[in-house]
Formats: sequence, structure tokens, C-alpha cells
Amino acid sequence: MSDQNSIVNLGDLGKPANTLIKKISDAVGGYFRPYQIKRVATAEAEANIIKAQSDIEVADLHRRAITRFVAEEAKKQQNIESITDQALPQLAPGASPDRIEDDWITNFFDKCRIVSDKDMQALWARVLSGEANAPGTYSRRTVDFLGTLDRNDAEAFALLMRFSWRLGDFQPVVFDLEADVYKHAGLNFPILSHLDDIGLISFEHLTGFLRKGMGERGLATYFGKPVLLEFTQKKELQTGKIILTKTGQQLATICEAKPVDGIMEYVVSKWAEGGVITSTPIVIRKG
Repeated sequence: MSDQNSIVNLGDLGKPANTLIKKISDAVGGYFRPYQIKRVATAEAEANIIKAQSDIEVADLHRRAITRFVAEEAKKQQNIESITDQALPQLAPGASPDRIEDDWITNFFDKCRIVSDKDMQALWARVLSGEANAPGTYSRRTVDFLGTLDRNDAEAFALLMRFSWRLGDFQPVVFDLEADVYKHAGLNFPILSHLDDIGLISFEHLTGFLRKGMGERGLATYFGKPVLLEFTQKKELQTGKIILTKTGQQLATICEAKPVDGIMEYVVSKWAEGGVITSTPIVIRKG
């Protein structure tokens, strides 16, 4: 952790960050202290006592065990502080970390303390900051699920989210996996089957999904680019073969996916084949 943003140097942090630090300290207790690592300090003291005793009084096995314990606890503490340190700059001025439930915080750090992969720590940090910015955003079940997610799972989900539109909520739009726009990006049947198996999506490779009751007009956006939809016949929209589960919807907010070249034009053409009239609004810039 950097000296400027370390969680033990709070002078330059805003009120939300200070509040989050206190909230974490109060809820997690032994796993996390801004000014002292209680469990590690206690373990180190015990280790020093053991090391000072003779081989006759304490078996070598015991010394190795306490040394290992100290090392493991220090690593867990490092993981906790790294995740917290990354979350602090992402807090919004109006964040409400004081409204996060203590049980949520305790469960969060119980799961993330063993996460040492830097990319996975970044995901956990976004969840922590997101919950502080809007308490209730991430359920305890989603946190538990994130604890089972490995790097390959996260990368597979991020790949799928490159094809995600916003139709109010997140909606990956995948029509034909044999289409070049999907194949060139690396999206395939095994990846989608795996994401279905672990509970992030529902994958219907034969039938697909429809959004019904759309009204006469609607709006879809792809990475901030809007498309106006006009329904002159059926008030429904084909969305392809994927829908996100509730957990998938919540984790979609922390994915840092990048848009795919050509997918916007491809999806719009498929919607047009279904009788939907599409247009791109003209943005008038002032000045």
C-alpha cells in the first residue's frame, strides 16, 4: 500500500473514507484494525515466547506452527488492507458507508481475506466501494458467490459482458455464436455453458429469450451509445440466448468490459429483421 493512501494514514481522506474505515474496524474487529493488527501482534508475541523457550519445553513442531500462523495472518491482513485501499478512491462524495450492515462487512472480509490475486482484489474493491456508495447494492449471496469465483470465471464473465446492452438492466445480446462478431471475440458454447453451470446466466441455446410488453417506443444503449427502438407490430424484442441471473446482474456492475467492434451494427440489423425500427439519436453539443 502506498504511503499517501494507506488506511493507517487518514489525514487526507474525506469523510466517507473515514467512516468506511471506522465501520470496517468496528464490524470486523480482529481481522482489521486501522492502527494495529491485533491478531498478528498477539501471534507474534506468542511466537517470541516460544522461540525463547528451550527445545525441551516446546517441540519444534509447535514453533513451526506458530510461525506459519503469523505468516498466514499477516498475508490475510495484507489482502484486507489492499482491497480496502483500492476501494477508498472509488467512494462517491455522497457515500453512506455507515448504513452498511455489520454482518455484511464481516462476511465480506471473511471471504476476501484469502484473495491475493491483484485482478480479483480489484473486483472485491469495486464491490466494497459500490456497497458503501449505495448500501444494499450487493446481497450477501452475491458476496458468497464472489468468494467461489476464480480468475478464469471472472474473465469468462467479463468477455460475455462485452456484448451487454442496457435495457433498463444489463442484457447480454447473443444471437448466433457462429457469427463472426462473436467468434472473433472468443465467445463460444463452452464458455456460456460454464457461466450457466456456475449460476451467472441462464443459457437457452435452442430457443432464446424475448422481452414482451415493450410499448410503442424504447431505448437501448451499448456502452453509452443510444439506439431508439420503435415497435410497429409486436411489442416485443428479441434479446438472444442469454439472460443474467440476479447474481449476474449485481456482478455486471463491477465488470470492466470493453465494447466489441461491429456488435452494435450486428444487433441493430437483427432487431430490424424482427420488425423493430431503430434509429440513432443526434446529439447536439453546445458551444
